[in-house]
Amino acid sequence: MADINRDDDVIEIAHPPRFHFGERVVSRSVVRNDGTFNGKDIGDVLVSKGDIGYVVSIGTFLQQFYIYAVEFTEHGYRVGMRAKELMTLDHLPEDILAQLGEKASHLQELR
Repeated sequence: MADINRDDDVIEIAHPPRFHFGERVVSRSVVRNDGTFNGKDIGDVLVSKGDIGYVVSIGTFLQQFYIYAVEFTEHGYRVGMRAKELMTLDHLPEDILAQLGEKASHLQELR
């Protein structure tokens, strides 16, 4: 338990959730099984960086953080993730869309 980083100065639930139900998101990091995902060994990769999923529910953890249940349809997994591990694909700022150029239209096709 000593390795849990609570980020004591951050209380996410004091603000509205960053993501919404049905929102398309992409993983910003690799997520491994910490022992809470049945059917996989501890340490197995559940989600790779860049995997696309949909927010299917929003809960809280330690009365401090939002946990987003994200359905990764390509893998068939539903994984709980923190906001810092995710990035929206549905509500990208205009300056980011401009930087993506033609890739932005490809994102629209992925819906």
